[in-house]
Amino acid sequence: MARSYQLKRRAERQAETRQRIVEATVALHESVGGAGTTISAIAERAGVERLTVYRHFPDERALLTACTQHYWTQHPPPDPTPWVEICEPASRLTTGLAAIYAYHRDTEQMSLRAFQGILDQPLLREVLTPQFAYWSGVREVLSAGWVSGGEVPHQVQAAIGHAMAFLTWYSLVREQGLTDAEAIALMVGMLRCRTDPACPGE
Repeated sequence: MARSYQLKRRAERQAETRQRIVEATVALHESVGGAGTTISAIAERAGVERLTVYRHFPDERALLTACTQHYWTQHPPPDPTPWVEICEPASRLTTGLAAIYAYHRDTEQMSLRAFQGILDQPLLREVLTPQFAYWSGVREVLSAGWVSGGEVPHQVQAAIGHAMAFLTWYSLVREQGLTDAEAIALMVGMLRCRTDPACPGE
């Protein structure tokens, strides 16, 4: 019985240490970015030795994967399932973008760091594959119904993907000074014009 308790307690301590390392890495990624997140900095922030970090995460992929999963769990993206019930595509896009832009606002600092990290760390793009797949699925939901009959044109899908993107929100809101509502109205108006044959330029 005593040995069983000791093994259980040891496993709990190891899990707690692993969690501290993950949380320390996420905090550093958000504050100084991936390039500034060294093993020494992680160990210091987590209160462990460098060797302990390597013992739990033998390579960069393992650490990045754990950190991404942790952040994704702590900051779940919007659930697009209810949007499917909105038949009118402009209303669906307006509702979806409102939730997406609120998410971008809440995760702004990490998203900025992640964008730079993708440029500097090709491995990060691989690790973020599930997140890219999620956003691709959201684009499919918001693309439905914009064109009567047949397949939605790639240009329409591209425009919706652009409207959803963090960098689009950042440009319109942070750099151009629009409110979220104004940015959404602009993006929805763009899609309306692109899909309306009567719109000038079509």
